[in-house]
Formats: sequence, structure tokens, C-alpha cells
Amino acid sequence: MEIQNNVTEFVLLGLFKKPEIKMICFVIFLICYFAIFFGNIIIFITIICSHLIQQPMYYFLCHLSYMDLAYTSTVVPRLLRDLIAKQKSISYKSCMTQLFMAHFLAGVEVFILVSMAFDRYVAICKPLHYMIIMNRQRCNMMLLMAWLVAFWHGIAQMIMVIRLPFCGPNQVDHYICDVKALLKLVCTDTRIPIILVIANTGMVVLATFLVLVASYIIILYNLRNHSSDARWKALSTCASHVMVVLLFFVPCIATYIPPPSASQNDKEFSMFYTVIAPMMNPLIYTLRNTEMKNAMQKVWAMKIFLIFK
Repeated sequence: MEIQNNVTEFVLLGLFKKPEIKMICFVIFLICYFAIFFGNIIIFITIICSHLIQQPMYYFLCHLSYMDLAYTSTVVPRLLRDLIAKQKSISYKSCMTQLFMAHFLAGVEVFILVSMAFDRYVAICKPLHYMIIMNRQRCNMMLLMAWLVAFWHGIAQMIMVIRLPFCGPNQVDHYICDVKALLKLVCTDTRIPIILVIANTGMVVLATFLVLVASYIIILYNLRNHSSDARWKALSTCASHVMVVLLFFVPCIATYIPPPSASQNDKEFSMFYTVIAPMMNPLIYTLRNTEMKNAMQKVWAMKIFLIFK
């Protein structure tokens, strides 16, 4: 059956309507984007230019910083543009591309966080076999699987939306082309697509979050036999990861588990995993991590010395 699509572009309504609020938000989000950019670049360069790149946890963190930067770059520049632009339209093809890239890159982040949780589990529960289990080949395989699974997740979301007819109106009640916001504009029965969204995104995110919670329960259980110093060191390392997981997963679950008709706060929830979490990740992983702070001092002191030599 041929799909009747009368919409060639969409209009993103954004977060706010009042002009004075938009200008304030533009300044705030611009500062946030600079913080995301420079924070994640600093972590990325610090790790690849230091001995930390040899450790699996920091190897994953290096990739997470790169994905944070790539993911926010698909969302925030467009958000900044729309806050000050009079015309907020986005072409149909650009909208579908943004939909795919956002789900693809966010999916990679999700599976990198799972890989980091597995790394902490092995380090604490199987310390004698850590270097054997978490060798570089296995780490690369986990990252490759993250990219492949996330790619098919993004493709599935995009194909599902492309196959649906849009007859108008074309105003998307969001600041990005999100699948749930687009489903509200479809001029046909969306019960099956809604179920697919909840199954493909909502339940996957929920299941992944529960797996992560279970892994940390096992870690806490295994720490009972360790010394107080060992417990404190392990908990300090895991605490950073737990904070990042909560910032990313809880808003995702709140966004994608309820059906589109039941949720009115998708835009607000999505701010956590598109802007706030990527901005907080560098702070969380550096302020609570002595190894990271020492490596940053050595790497950037050397770079500054070479510049002014």
C-alpha cells in the first residue's frame, strides 16, 4: 500500500514560547554546550595521552566522552538555532536523519554504560582474572557490539516512522524530532507503532537499567568480605558510574515507557539525557577520581609547558 505523505517539513515548537525566556535559555544552553564540548574533549585527550588508556575502565570512559560529544551535537546546535530563529522548520529528510542519529548515538551510550558496569563487576568480584577477562580484544568486541546493536535500533525507529503517513498538521511539540512527538502527528491508527516504541526503546532501556541495578547489588554483596579501605575505594569508583546511570536512564524510562497520550513532560525529561547528563559526566568522573585528576595535571601541564617553551 502506498503511503500518502503530505508533509515535506516539520515545525519544532521548542521548549518555550515567550521571547524573553528564549534569550535567557539560549545563553544557558550555549554555556552548557561549551561545558559539554570542552569537558568531554579534556577527558578524551587526557585518557588517550596518558597511561589510563591501558585500563579498560578509562578506555570505555574515553569512548563515552566521545559519544557524549557526538550525541549532544545532533541535538543542542539545532536547539540553540531554534531559540533565536524566527523560522523553526526542519525538512522531512533532516527530521528523519536527526531521529536516526539521536537514537543511534544514545543507544551506543547505553551499551557503553553497560560495558562499564561489567568492567566494575569483574574488577571487584573477579579481581584475579580481571586482566584476562577484560583484555583489549574483549573490550573492542563489546564496543563493536554496542555500535552494531545501536545502529539497528536507530534504523528500526527511523523505518517505523518513515512508513507512517503524515497529512498535517506538521507542528512537533518538541525541540528535536523525537519518535513519540512525531507519532502524535500521524494520520492513521498508531496503536501498533506505540507498542513498538515502548517495546523497542522503553522496555529495552528499563531492562538494561534493571540489569545495571542487579550488577551493583551483586557488587555490594561481594564487597562485604573486603576490608574497609577496599570497600571505600570500590564504592568510590562505582559511585561515579551509578550517578551517570541514574541521570541517563531514569529520564529515559519516564519518557519512553508511558504512551504518547499519557505523558506531557517528554521535553523536560529529555533535557536530562540530551544536555544535563553529558554535561555532568566530565565533572562526575573527574571530581571523584584521583587517578583522573593526577593524569589531567600531568598531561595538561606538559601541553602548557610545550606551548610556552
